[in-house]
Amino acid sequence: MQRVIFLVDMNAFFISCEMTRNDSLVGTPAAVAGDPKKRSGIILAANYEARSFGVKTTMVLHEALKLCPKLTLVPPDHHFYGQKSEEVMDLLSNYTPVLEQNSIDEAWLDMTGCEGLFGKPPDAAKRIMDEIKKRLGLWCSIGIAGNKFLAKMAAEMKKPLGITELWEQDIPVKLWSLPVKEMYGIGAKTAEKLNSMRIRTIGDLAKSDVNLIVKTFGKGGNEIHLHANGIDNSPVLARMSDDMKSIGRSTTLSEDISDIEKAKLVLMELADDIGMTARRHDKKGRTVHITLKYSDFRVATKQTTIPATCTTKEIYNAGCSLLEQNWNKLHPVRLIGISLSGFNEEGSADQLSLFDQMEGNVKSDKNRRIDEVMDKIRNKHGSEMITLAALIKKGKSSH
Repeated sequence: MQRVIFLVDMNAFFISCEMTRNDSLVGTPAAVAGDPKKRSGIILAANYEARSFGVKTTMVLHEALKLCPKLTLVPPDHHFYGQKSEEVMDLLSNYTPVLEQNSIDEAWLDMTGCEGLFGKPPDAAKRIMDEIKKRLGLWCSIGIAGNKFLAKMAAEMKKPLGITELWEQDIPVKLWSLPVKEMYGIGAKTAEKLNSMRIRTIGDLAKSDVNLIVKTFGKGGNEIHLHANGIDNSPVLARMSDDMKSIGRSTTLSEDISDIEKAKLVLMELADDIGMTARRHDKKGRTVHITLKYSDFRVATKQTTIPATCTTKEIYNAGCSLLEQNWNKLHPVRLIGISLSGFNEEGSADQLSLFDQMEGNVKSDKNRRIDEVMDKIRNKHGSEMITLAALIKKGKSSH
């Protein structure tokens, strides 16, 4: 079976995270910088409007301001970026448990054998990109290939919002013409040394004498020679299924809402997705957590503990209860989120009588059987083939 590896690379990650919580940065040149108040330090991330002026990562701040005097500067908030990174990784882990995070803003996914679930690789990549954009408000580029190295190279070829395939047959055209300094794993000094050996492109390196490369660069020389030829047998080192801390979904609404019934329908759609993901990974959670972001950007979070479950109805009911307890129609909501966690916690949420336990188990089993039937139909015919009745009514009422 042909290996299928994705490299998901978040575009302009730090400043894109800032743009999710500050609308004034959208559409204007902006960057995260070392010390904006003192106008010193370096650019840590620049958005694409700033890049159009020539502003680049690691550029000294006063040089960036010469190129773009109207550049909006934001101080770094690494804790926030870490939180957003976790949201990205949690979302990606819903597509495959074989995921290896390479840095705060990128990860490899082994998508081998997933075609039956998510379609052909470009379609699956488009689905991932659209979900990251819709649910998290972030952009990414995705490289698709038969190994990790080629996937990484492919992800760099089109930014932002690029999806690029780089298979073995594409190597001579797409890879070998690139300067050797653009090859993943080759730093400036190595590139300079290779140039001095008249090796200027990745193709030059691929066709060079491997013994000479190894003699010059040691054991690492063999690896860069293999990579130049598109060869990389390293596995995607998955974080274990037990490492999954939570399954979450959120959505920024097309318009602020004050009607709790509309909010419940959104919550139901999110809970349906969470339940399906939890069942796919055989996870039962005890903690349901909701997030509400208001039109003034204030954020409220609430959680409750329930008996371990993976059924859509029980996840939704818990979230709905939290929503009802904390809803204020005087404060319009612009984002709604819900998550399921507490997968490995022992013991029940409540001390139930034997009769209550039996009754609860019967209801839970019934809900689980309904969910499993829906999951089978969706996996075979697509996620749009069957949905909850309330969501159908929602669709009709919106026309």
